[in-house]
Amino acid sequence: MEKEPMTPHISKIDHVHVYVANRDEAEVWYEDVLGFRTVAAFEQWATKDGPQTMENENGCVHIALFERPDHDGSSTIAFGTSADGFIAWKKHLEERDLELRITDHELAYSLYFHDPWNNMHEITTFERDKVAAVL
Repeated sequence: MEKEPMTPHISKIDHVHVYVANRDEAEVWYEDVLGFRTVAAFEQWATKDGPQTMENENGCVHIALFERPDHDGSSTIAFGTSADGFIAWKKHLEERDLELRITDHELAYSLYFHDPWNNMHEITTFERDKVAAVL
């Protein structure tokens, strides 16, 4: 007899909560650095305690910016890309004078950096050998 799964199926990450000291400043930063745009359909949630929802260019990645001036930032969001995307992200982030940590995980390469509210971000690719040849 086949055993039933212990948990229901999870189809995707819906969104990630990101805590920032100033939501207006964060909205500008996430648009400039990561290309995220505010989701107009969810702007009614952007109240004192609610989130400002933003998404990437094709709407498959969502973040919820919560204004919490006393929060020290602690989330890490890992975004996936191709090897070419990884190299383009490295250049893009360097042009914004962000401090980058590049890590070879042997199966993948990752770029790590922080937003101004101490939330860590990661750009990762599993096309490791192609990135290694360029770096």
